[in-house]
Amino acid sequence: MKKTISLLASLTAISAVCAAVLAFVNAKTADPIAQTKENNKIAAARAVMPASVVNVEKATDDAFVGRDASGAIAGFAVKGVDAGGYGGDIELMVGFEADRRTVVSYRKLAAAETPGLGMKLVEESFSSQFAGKDGATLKVKKDGGEIEAITSATITSRAVCKAIADACRRAESLKL
Repeated sequence: MKKTISLLASLTAISAVCAAVLAFVNAKTADPIAQTKENNKIAAARAVMPASVVNVEKATDDAFVGRDASGAIAGFAVKGVDAGGYGGDIELMVGFEADRRTVVSYRKLAAAETPGLGMKLVEESFSSQFAGKDGATLKVKKDGGEIEAITSATITSRAVCKAIADACRRAESLKL
């Protein structure tokens, strides 16, 4: 019985020390991780804006407004999400022209798709198809649309279309 109590006390002490170390590391890294995510979001927003944009302003946590040299709105960058990716949620930063519907381009914020297949969503050969298209009506060819799906990754391709449509809805609902 004494041996069991001694082992239990040892395991409890070890667990408490491990929990304290994990809490300390979490406290020290939470802010830098959050700042890195925010910086990546801002960089993605700048990258997807129309070429005429010279100034990018934050509109909401997940939306940015791009202004041209005269100060007029020239475009938007809005986060879009779809939970239907093969590996879970696909999060994109999508750039739109000033009409809030015409896609400029997109950048991946988060995706856990299959390497070599679904992760081709970041390749120019796939992503370039979206430029100039109406973000609200995108579909892959299998579903009657005009987007050529990634070979063996139709699920991912559909999720990208839906994430862009989500971003389009969010862009249209911005109060500016």
